[in-house]
Amino acid sequence: MIDRSLKGLYPILSMPFDAKGRIDEEDLRRETEFAISAGVHGVGIAMASEVFKLSEAERDLALRTVVAQTRGRVKVVMHSSAPGTNLAIKYSRRAEKLGADAVMVTPPTALPMPPTQVVEYFQELSDAITIPIFVQDIGSAPVPPHVVAEIARTAENACYAKVETPPTPPRVAEATRLGGDAVIVFGGAGGRALIGELRNGSVGTMPGCAIPEVFHKVWDLYHEGKVADAEALLTRNMPMLDMYKESLDVSYHLTKEVLRLRRVFKSTYVRHPTIPPGKAAIERVQRLVEELGLAVI
Repeated sequence: MIDRSLKGLYPILSMPFDAKGRIDEEDLRRETEFAISAGVHGVGIAMASEVFKLSEAERDLALRTVVAQTRGRVKVVMHSSAPGTNLAIKYSRRAEKLGADAVMVTPPTALPMPPTQVVEYFQELSDAITIPIFVQDIGSAPVPPHVVAEIARTAENACYAKVETPPTPPRVAEATRLGGDAVIVFGGAGGRALIGELRNGSVGTMPGCAIPEVFHKVWDLYHEGKVADAEALLTRNMPMLDMYKESLDVSYHLTKEVLRLRRVFKSTYVRHPTIPPGKAAIERVQRLVEELGLAVI
């Protein structure tokens, strides 16, 4: 029986590297614990974790480390996309074997595929594993709501959707409407549109991991019926969230700087290729950490 109970706050972990670009297991354990202490319901290793820059051995190391640190206290989602179906199946089976509770997958982008092939891709993945699949809909690999619904109807395990193609609230609403009970929708895109996504049927969100306690408080306020307070808190933190939306690459650097300031990470190393943001952006995020009163752990 596929677990259809996943919901809530699932931040995507930033991948810590030492000065030589090697995964820092100590910092990864610390970040996982940092997220759990903030009250998250799950964590993920995905695009915001630079997962596409990791070797297979490093993917295994990262997932083993996170699964061991969570000790079953929260769910773990592992990105297992690949350019080909066979490789995606291999990554997904490996994730399941190493303890992931679910995988998250985008359709291949190297070769354009019609919707029928996208559906078939997820069908084959679903047949190969026994854990749930998040169908990730992003701007570089969009999965329209009607395709999400078709995937969920034909691939039993692919019952979750992470909607990130902007604007996300109407896309969440459409995926919820067309998918019905077959599709469980999460929002994404950094959590900037969390309130709108919740209003339109989302049951969870997968932002970055710089300020998990803020998203947890927003989540709680919204579900306590204090929507205005939830909106005010999210708006207060919007200047920082808006800095991340410039590009995924920029978000790597800025998120790691926040985690360094909060003494979660020792290093802000981002793997190449990368174009670091300018000094002004770093200084601004440093000011925001102070202005927002973000705690050091």
